[in-house]
Amino acid sequence: MKKIILKPGREASAKRFHPWIFSGAVQNNEKNIPDGDPVVVYSSSGELLGTGHYQSGSISVRLFSWGLEEPGPDLWTRKFEAALKLRKDVGLAGSVHTNAYRLVNAEGDGMPGLIVDYYNGTAVLQAHTAGMHRVREQLAGALVSMMGDELKAVYYRGVKVRAGAAANTGGEPGGNVRAVNPAHREDQAGYLHGSRSDNVIIEHGNQFTVDWEGGQKTGFFLDQRENRRLLENYSGGQRVLNLFGYTGGFSVYALRGGASEAVTVDSSAAAVRMAEQNVLLNFENDRRHSAVCADVFDFFRNGNGKYDLVVLDPPAFAKGLRAAGNALQAYRRVNSKAIERVAPGGMLFTFSCTQVISREQFRQAVFSSAALSGREIVILHQLSQPADHPVSIYHPEGEYLKGLVLKVY
Repeated sequence: MKKIILKPGREASAKRFHPWIFSGAVQNNEKNIPDGDPVVVYSSSGELLGTGHYQSGSISVRLFSWGLEEPGPDLWTRKFEAALKLRKDVGLAGSVHTNAYRLVNAEGDGMPGLIVDYYNGTAVLQAHTAGMHRVREQLAGALVSMMGDELKAVYYRGVKVRAGAAANTGGEPGGNVRAVNPAHREDQAGYLHGSRSDNVIIEHGNQFTVDWEGGQKTGFFLDQRENRRLLENYSGGQRVLNLFGYTGGFSVYALRGGASEAVTVDSSAAAVRMAEQNVLLNFENDRRHSAVCADVFDFFRNGNGKYDLVVLDPPAFAKGLRAAGNALQAYRRVNSKAIERVAPGGMLFTFSCTQVISREQFRQAVFSSAALSGREIVILHQLSQPADHPVSIYHPEGEYLKGLVLKVY
C-alpha cells in the first residue's frame, strides 16, 4: 500500500480517532494514487496513524483501521459482525416487531463511505466513496457469509458521486464525494447476490412497501423510526399534516395512534402513490388519509387550514458547507410557514437531516421562525437518529439528524 505523510503537528485529530484526513493536513503522498486505493497514513515523525481509502478532494483519506491492515474479506466480515452484534444488543436484529434496520452507518461503524440497510432479507448497499465502490463484491460476499440463508439478496445502489463537488458533508454519513472516475456512478446499481424478493417490511408492527431500486436513499427513512413512534403517542383524535411526507411513514403511525385525519404532502407522484399504498396495507378502507402531490410551498400558499400536529421533514437543504447559509434561510422560511399551519395548542415535529447544519444552528433557525410568529412556543422533545445509526464520539459530524417537538400556543 502507498503512504500518506502528514504535515508536522497535523496528526492530532487522527490520534483522537477522527477518521477523516483532510487534504490540507497532507505533507506529501506518493504520486498518482487512484481514487479508492487503500493507503497507510503516517505522521511527519513516522508514527503509524491508520489505514484507509484515498480519494481526491477535501477529504483525502477515510480511515477504516487505526493500524496497518490490508483491506479484504476478513476485515469486512469482522466489521459486519461487530455491527450486527450492536443491532442485536439494541433489540433490532431478530425482533419480531421490526425487520428493517441500518446494519452499517459509515463512520459510526468504522466503515467510512458505506451505508448498509437491511430490509426483511435484503441488504441494500450504498457507497459514498470510490474505495467502498471498488470492494462492493467483497462486501456482498462478507454479508452473505455472515448472514447465511437469512440474507436472500444484496442490492447495490451505486456510488453517490456529484460531478464537480469539492466537498460534501451533507445528508447522511459519507463525507465528501468527488467526480473521481466516469465509472463511479449510480447507474452501476444492481443485485450482487440473489434477486428481488419481498419488499414489504414491518416496523413496530406497521407494514411498509420499500422501493430500494428507485426510491430515495436506500428506499426508506429508517432513521425516523423512533420519531414516528413518538408522533403516534400524540396522535389520538388529532388532525395531522405530514409535509415532505415521502411514502407516508409518519402518516401511518399517526393513523394507528388514532388521528382523525392525516394528510401526506410530497412533490413526487411516485412517493404519493406509495404513501397511499402503505396506508392501504395497514388500514383497509380507511378514509382518514389523503395524499397531495404538490410542492410544499405551493401547498402553503393555497391555505388548507390548520392542523393539530404538523410534521416537517424536508430534504437536506445543504449538500456542502458553502450552501449552509442558504440552508439556514430555507429552514427559517419553511418553519415559519409550518408554524402558521399549527392550530392553537397544537404541535410541530420539525427536522433537519444535513451534517453541515449543527444542532445549535438548527435550533437557532427554528427560534427565529418562532419569534417571527409572535406565538408562545415551548420545546417538548429534542430528537436525533436511533441506535442503529450510531455516531462515533470522535466523529460528531455523524450526527446528521436533528429534530425538535414544539408545543405551539
